Amino acid sequence: MTPVASRLARPITAAAGVLLLAAGCGGAADAPPSEEAATLQVFAAASLQEPFEEIGEQFESEHEGVEVEFNFAGSSTLVEQIQQGAPADVFASADTRTMDKLVDADLQAADPVDFASNTLMIAVPAGNPAGVADLQSLTAEDLNLVVCAPEVPCGAATQTVQEAAGLELSPVSEEQSVTDVLSKVTSGEADAGLVYVTDVQKAGDAVEGIEFPEAQEAVNIYPITTVDGSAEPELGRQFVDLVTGEAGQEILAEHGFAGA
Repeated sequence: MTPVASRLARPITAAAGVLLLAAGCGGAADAPPSEEAATLQVFAAASLQEPFEEIGEQFESEHEGVEVEFNFAGSSTLVEQIQQGAPADVFASADTRTMDKLVDADLQAADPVDFASNTLMIAVPAGNPAGVADLQSLTAEDLNLVVCAPEVPCGAATQTVQEAAGLELSPVSEEQSVTDVLSKVTSGEADAGLVYVTDVQKAGDAVEGIEFPEAQEAVNIYPITTVDGSAEPELGRQFVDLVTGEAGQEILAEHGFAGA
């Protein structure tokens, strides 16, 4: 090869290398990601917090790039937020009556599916200092009783059981979520509270649970659905499938929930 030809060959070879490198980079850049980044907004009853956070972690592990954000509160509060335009993809209620409010407003994207049930239990601080024995004990004048407000599912259940027992309870406060009731019992602000079986299990040694037969008159059924106008309808459907499927049901059972 002549000196001139040799000098010409170098830039041609270099250019070819650049083209090959560019082609390789272009191929990698053009490859679609395994999953688009997205955020799934799940509105769920306060009593579902621990199992749903666990289910959410599993969902994220199965959906690369997807983040599940939860809004836990009283079911009636959540419906009000959705009615006011809060961005929700999935709604899980602690009772069918509250879910009916969402359906009546035509804000569901699919028929609600029942996925769990829960029952009321009396919660007292460790050691049961007030000596609560049964539902009748909650009518004592000097007892500081805390319950859920009537519009909240646990409050509606409380009304049902006291009517079934023929009692009139006089709580010192009515809370907007069952977790608020439990908090007042664990902190010692209340002598007793009516919460769910799952809440007593969650509190561990901080409280003692007392069963009472009238609780069977007010078993709460938990329904779940996707929300109309959702930004992530397909992910929402997949989350509902996880909750109602075998894996989700096992997690719920571990946290004390019974089947629907």
